[in-house]
Order: sequence, then structure tokens, then C-alpha cells
Amino acid sequence: MPQTTLRSVFHVPAPPSAVLAHLGEPSNYVGLSPLVVAVRDVRRTPGESRFVSVERFHFFGFVKYDNLIEVTLRAAGDTVEGEVRSPGGVWLDFRFALAADGEGTQVEDVLTVRATMRPLLWYAARKAREVQLARGDILAGRAATML
Repeated sequence: MPQTTLRSVFHVPAPPSAVLAHLGEPSNYVGLSPLVVAVRDVRRTPGESRFVSVERFHFFGFVKYDNLIEVTLRAAGDTVEGEVRSPGGVWLDFRFALAADGEGTQVEDVLTVRATMRPLLWYAARKAREVQLARGDILAGRAATML
């Protein structure tokens, strides 16, 4: 199965414990990806959360499609990681590694995207990269609410 790995490093002006708590809460993923418009069906067990994330896509400027994806999320120590399973044949593994950086946090955001077909991988990886690059600014903007 074709795959690609994407990496981004950015700074968030909040302590690692606050960033970990923020990234460990499923409801905070709404808007963290510009595609995610809702989170529902949250199921929590010790050390793990599972939920359905609603990704909204627009095609040709007027066709709306809501993609319901299954997400598994684990937050422990200095890491938040998980998996995303899309019904469209796309799988994504993610890992946020957090490290103290001055008075804030350095976040290493690593995504591995897999898809059933190479053209689907190209599309999914392009969208994932757009989201990944936006995430640093979004988290930095949320830093004040994390404290």
C-alpha cells in the first residue's frame, strides 16, 4: 500500500502540560484541522479516546461532502498519538512529540498517510500537509486558552 510521511516542527507559547491536555481532548480537534467541523460519539477508556470526526470537503465550490472518520487518540508523557481511519480507503497515523522550549513547547508533528491507490494518496497527502502546516498557527492562537 503506498504511503508517505509528513513532518512539521513548530512552537506553541504554552507549557508542554497544557499543550498535552489540549491535544488529548477530542473536542479540541474541531477547527484544529480546518476540515474538522464536528466531533461526536466520544468513547473513553483509560489511556485512550475513540471518536468520530466529521471532515467537511467542498468540491467545485458548491458540492459539500461530510467524511466521517474513526479516530483513536492516546496522550501520555510527552506524546499524543493516534490513528485515523477513513471509509474512503485512507489511513493516517499521527504523533505529536512535545518538548519544553523556553517558556513554551516545541511540537514535532509527524503524519504517515496510507491509501489504497496512489492517486488517492496524493490527494490525501496534499490535504494532510495543508492541515499540518495550518496546525502550528492554530495551536499558537489557542495558547492563551490553554493556560
